[in-house]
Amino acid sequence: MPSNSRSKTIGVIVMTYGSATTAEHVAEYMKHIYKDSIPEGLIEDFAERYRLVGHSPLVDITRQQASALEERLKLSTNSNSVRYVVQTGMLHSKPFIDDAVAACHKAGAEQLIGIILSPQFSSFIMEGYRSALKTAAAKHGFTEKRLTIVGPWPTEPHFIELLAIRVTDVLAKLRTIYGTTIPVVFTTHSLPERVVANDPTYLDQLKATADAVVAKLHSPKLQWYAAYQSAGHTPEAWLKPDLVDILAKLRDQHQPAVLIVPIQFLADHLEILYDLDIAGSEQCQEYGIAYNRIELPNTAPLFIRALAALVDHIKIYT
Repeated sequence: MPSNSRSKTIGVIVMTYGSATTAEHVAEYMKHIYKDSIPEGLIEDFAERYRLVGHSPLVDITRQQASALEERLKLSTNSNSVRYVVQTGMLHSKPFIDDAVAACHKAGAEQLIGIILSPQFSSFIMEGYRSALKTAAAKHGFTEKRLTIVGPWPTEPHFIELLAIRVTDVLAKLRTIYGTTIPVVFTTHSLPERVVANDPTYLDQLKATADAVVAKLHSPKLQWYAAYQSAGHTPEAWLKPDLVDILAKLRDQHQPAVLIVPIQFLADHLEILYDLDIAGSEQCQEYGIAYNRIELPNTAPLFIRALAALVDHIKIYT
């Protein structure tokens, strides 16, 4: 047991899916995800996407988020009682979750807190994070009592406030251009229908986030939709409506522009820079709709405050 007379060191691990950085890293990245069953043509398809965006900044941004969170916790915590060490752990690329746990152990951490960088998540999909973190924690001597994994946080107040501010700012600019309120489309990661059938709470969480943002906008005339993006490369049915379906509806309404609001993605990466900013933008252009999206949370102070609040809610064992 750590003594109450000295500072306790708490390791915080912010976890996300991981990413290839450039086209040259795609084959290694895909092998880690699919092992020996990579779908035919997938490497070539994604390598081309990476060539088009140049590179994915996900790993760098996640590291910056971890660094900013550590600084925030340092400022808001009594350093005589608790010291936080924040590390980045990826599920499918370096630095892996095991690397993050090892770094926390080396820094003297006595307790671990894991945060999955997705406000809403399906327990089925996120089991990979929990399993990887639990395995790494046990490997480095952390008992189950000294490991806490934060659950879904779809309506964390700072997170909702940040989204509402960014939507409000962009809508105001668009209103000066078009003289009307432009429709908003909230996008989230699609999942196979079979996954959601087994765990419908994912849809409840997505609705909770969208509803919370809309309520904070105080705009009764706002026209908004919820859509899915980035469906996987499998023949099974994925969640609908897809973003393309909603854009077609806006085309039929002769809408001049749209504002895309990702509410699950927290840092710039391929599914934003390609799926939205290239593929989504091209679809808008084909339909005669001006494409706009909000800036992602990345390292915005309000977002870092959201992460710090998640940590603050965790009991520190003595």
